[in-house]
Amino acid sequence: MLTIYGSDLSGPAIKARLTASFLGLDYTWRHLNLREREQKSEWFLKINPVGKVPAMDDDGFYLFESNAICKYLCDKHGSSLYPKDTKARALVDQWIDYATLHIGANFIPVVFNRLFAPLRGLPVNDKAITDGLEFLKQYFPVIENQLARHEYIVADEISLADIVLMALLEPAEMARIDLSAYPKLTAWRAGLKKRSFYTSCYKEYGEMLKASLKAGAQAPATH
Repeated sequence: MLTIYGSDLSGPAIKARLTASFLGLDYTWRHLNLREREQKSEWFLKINPVGKVPAMDDDGFYLFESNAICKYLCDKHGSSLYPKDTKARALVDQWIDYATLHIGANFIPVVFNRLFAPLRGLPVNDKAITDGLEFLKQYFPVIENQLARHEYIVADEISLADIVLMALLEPAEMARIDLSAYPKLTAWRAGLKKRSFYTSCYKEYGEMLKASLKAGAQAPATH
């Protein structure tokens, strides 16, 4: 039986959950209480010694790091989300890396400092917010141009790169990151949220996040 350990507050964990949902897998979503530091429990550290989410247990095969989990699940189940062809796979990897290293690396500090730092009573790093938003102004147009050429990020068929970026962008509205300057990106995102692999996991992620934050949830430990 496949078990994915995660939290709905974690973009990387959402990524793994959406991938499993897209693949139509029979799996258990094991929610960890990050506020109570369940991810640092002795039992969980045997699964992921880093003490972060997501992690996976596939009949005793443990794996952590969200991109590794997603690629493993796609490979195991022969999904076109992560194609076998060398060049096609390289293009998917390219955009996964772009989403992670350029969008995510600058998006996450803005989310942390606008949402989670105030909840935890931590000082807000205004420079991290300013720098993150400035870098995103450079990197979002690349995605916008790509979506002007294709229905999805890599081509006209959905790939793992779409799920990776979608999961990273989930808290955009709550973090007051305005995407309206990118109509192709906005339409792409809205279309994915209507698909069954998404709606079977979340009716509306933003509302769930808002409720969690009101309940005093703290910043997730994720990777």
